[in-house]
Amino acid sequence: MVKFESWIERQIREAIERGEFDNLPGEGKPIPNLGDRDEGWWIKAKLEREGLKPPLPETLQLRRERAEIQRALADVRTEDQARAIVVDLNERIKESWLRRDAGPMIVVSRLNVDEVIAEWRRRRDADGANS
Repeated sequence: MVKFESWIERQIREAIERGEFDNLPGEGKPIPNLGDRDEGWWIKAKLEREGLKPPLPETLQLRRERAEIQRALADVRTEDQARAIVVDLNERIKESWLRRDAGPMIVVSRLNVDEVIAEWRRRRDADGANS
């Protein structure tokens, strides 16, 4: 019986012959915590290595952005830019109310733009005084 090598098998065989799998990190060692892993372990590990936050449903993402608004505004130079960012977030929150997508039912309230801008100004002025 004739055995045909698939394209993928050929690519792997040729890579082995070129030594591309030699001296890989962890070679010959057991994979840590292999028995404790769920099916999404690899993406969680990738996010952790890259320093990224996991993707969230829209309402939870908006809640996170709302909670971290001052951090998002920390490097903004002008009040017009800061105000545009807050107004954009409020618009996306409003749109999420109108468009009920899948995901948990979480109410995210809009921000008071003037209060957020006043806090942004206070932080900016305090940072300027400390520089």
